[in-house]
Amino acid sequence: MAITAFQTHRCRPFLPLSTKSQPSTSPRVSCCASHLSSKCRREYTSVMIVPTGVGAAIGGFAGDALPVARALSSVVDCLITHPNVLNAAMLYWPMPNVLYVEGYALDRFAEGSWALHPVHQNKVGLVLDNGIEEELQIRHLQVADATRASLGLPVVEYIVTDTPLEVEKWVDPKSGQSTGRIKRPDSLLRAVQTLVNRSQVNAIAVVARFPDDDVEDVGDYRQGMGIDILAGVEAVISHLVVKEFQIPCAHAPAMQPLPLIPSLCPKSAAEESLTDRIHFLALCTCWAKQSTTVFGKELPLLREGLHIS
Repeated sequence: MAITAFQTHRCRPFLPLSTKSQPSTSPRVSCCASHLSSKCRREYTSVMIVPTGVGAAIGGFAGDALPVARALSSVVDCLITHPNVLNAAMLYWPMPNVLYVEGYALDRFAEGSWALHPVHQNKVGLVLDNGIEEELQIRHLQVADATRASLGLPVVEYIVTDTPLEVEKWVDPKSGQSTGRIKRPDSLLRAVQTLVNRSQVNAIAVVARFPDDDVEDVGDYRQGMGIDILAGVEAVISHLVVKEFQIPCAHAPAMQPLPLIPSLCPKSAAEESLTDRIHFLALCTCWAKQSTTVFGKELPLLREGLHIS
């Protein structure tokens, strides 16, 4: 019955590109390569975590922890971190010795339940919320095509959920943390399952329609104060996918742009271009690291460190 339900999704593979990518002549960096000699191995691995949606002074806004991650990555062999640190809407800084790990997977890794398996590149499947307006869907698909044509990213197929996901967001009155839910998690999971079965994707990019922000609700955030009211439910969405499928997932909200204001805090400025966020989303999921379990034991990532091949 589940397979029959999948047929109600609107989906299609992306058209193949006619150009062929040229092989890179630069060294490739991997955080795990046990076949290399021991003299090439470096040992120092660090983890950087900034909690999501709590108003952190550094990392509580639009990718403002990214400069810190860049600095830390320059003095360690391998840095493990998560989307809240590296996401700056459509802005990104590539760091070959940084593992981009979704928060739920990072939690499981920290408790010793999951291991991290570094990969060169993932096959990305794109999930669009049925609740996104047609024009906004087309804009996202055009940006996805641009990532394939201009960056060569393997975004292999997209799918539209069979029902609107109905995202809700709020601030917990007790903790002050942003959070939320999707009313139709089953629709999201069916869409992901279809992409995994049909196209064998091993990373997921999700774009869900969020309620448009009230200008008063985000006024403090745009001025570099308060909390990111989107971040909490974004984490809920990606956690759901990673918990169920144990593959990397990143999320971007689909929203109408906010009214222009002349005075804007630089820490929040990246959020102003939400309609183009899928560019960064595809980039993140393409190079996100696989989260997996190996007979309940941890892979020797921290012992083997970073290797260059």
